[in-house]
Amino acid sequence: MTYIRDTVPAILTVRLTKKEEGILAKRSKQAGMKKATFVRQLIRQEEIVTGADALAWSERHAGDQRLRIIPRK
Repeated sequence: MTYIRDTVPAILTVRLTKKEEGILAKRSKQAGMKKATFVRQLIRQEEIVTGADALAWSERHAGDQRLRIIPRK
């Protein structure tokens, strides 16, 4: 029996305080890009290639209540 898995990228939701939102707006404006583009760039700076890389990333961010990852439908 063969299983076909569709790979669907996840949606990452980050809850920010007003102060953090202001910092993000300021830094993205200085970089000359939209906030979402700036956040994607920040995420991609930390390369995740192997499962061990993903595990290390998740351990560093474990317990951060602002992060919530849900699958796309």
